[in-house]
Amino acid sequence: MQVPFAALFFFAILTLWVPGYWPVTVFQVGVFALAGVAVWRARIAPPAFAWPLVPLSFAVLWGIFQWLTGRTAYAFDTQLAILQWVTFLCVFLVGICLFGDDGVRRWFRGAILWFAFVVAAVATIQTFTSNGRVFWLFDTPYTDFVMGPILSRNHYGAFIEAVLPIALYLAVRRERESLLYSGMAAVMYASVIASASRAGTVLATAEVILVPLLVWAHRGASGRNVAAALLRMGMLFAIFTAVVGWESVWSRFWAPDPLAVRRELAVSTFHMVASHPWLGTGLGTWSTVYPHYAIIDIGAFANQAHNDWLQWTAEGGFPFGIMLATLFIWCLRPAFRSVWGLGVVAVFLHAIVDYPFSRPALGSWPILMLSLLACTAAKPRDSGSPPLP
Repeated sequence: MQVPFAALFFFAILTLWVPGYWPVTVFQVGVFALAGVAVWRARIAPPAFAWPLVPLSFAVLWGIFQWLTGRTAYAFDTQLAILQWVTFLCVFLVGICLFGDDGVRRWFRGAILWFAFVVAAVATIQTFTSNGRVFWLFDTPYTDFVMGPILSRNHYGAFIEAVLPIALYLAVRRERESLLYSGMAAVMYASVIASASRAGTVLATAEVILVPLLVWAHRGASGRNVAAALLRMGMLFAIFTAVVGWESVWSRFWAPDPLAVRRELAVSTFHMVASHPWLGTGLGTWSTVYPHYAIIDIGAFANQAHNDWLQWTAEGGFPFGIMLATLFIWCLRPAFRSVWGLGVVAVFLHAIVDYPFSRPALGSWPILMLSLLACTAAKPRDSGSPPLP
């Protein structure tokens, strides 16, 4: 079942650029079907309980409660949001049912790593040569910084952040294959620089620094091996980032007001929270309610708050925001202990300044990583060092 599960995730990313809703439907229907199979199989050998099941289930039930009681500004958007949270819950269910097997878990991590590497390589070449066309074939409303099948630079950064620590971890842990994984990590990191995503650049750089240090701290590799891996990665990172150039992202860091628009959207969202602190405005209704609380006219349709944490609290109230905060708090220990799972932490942090969880196809990736972490954390260890993927 891991092959169709992986194929669904690859399909979801490769069709993110499509303006229609049909790719989302295909992805969701496929995930629901696999979840049904997984639950049927789990009746014989159920997986171990993992805390993410609680906040993800709460999100679904909270949305249903808002919809059925009429406590939503727009019922249709809340229905779509419920489907999205059901998708996240089903992704996690399928994951914990599949990844209890060590071999499946290792295969899947390798598969998503190679997929992300290929997407990064294609995206980097495409952004300099395609004039905004996806895969050099399909026109988009943009003329630059279209990264492979992902139109948003921040969404692209979040996608790479989720997977990059796996390549970094393997580059340090596997001495014989260190050059291969160092090269993969360098291509992925350079692609984030090419996208000119500021948050993506900061978080990916933090991963590059933290992963080798944590592997060494966990005694997952000797100081000599870590130093050698850092030297290899440093040289490759310098070469690839020099090729793509720092100029675009560097100029964005020095913008006169880097938080322009985001700050005003955040203030408006705070006002929403203050007006609906306990039950929210209804999941998925931020764009409907926003005009009533807008403090500026941004000259365009405001589709998201550009801060998932604030938007979750505005749409679902403090109970919803607090419950999702427990999801983030839970992931910290297994992410730092595994080291390769730090991408989940990065995506949650990226959600402070953008909206990586707004789309089922993209938001399912950190949920997928959560299921991998849950199964890894449930396995007993003979030593304190993190296991090899």
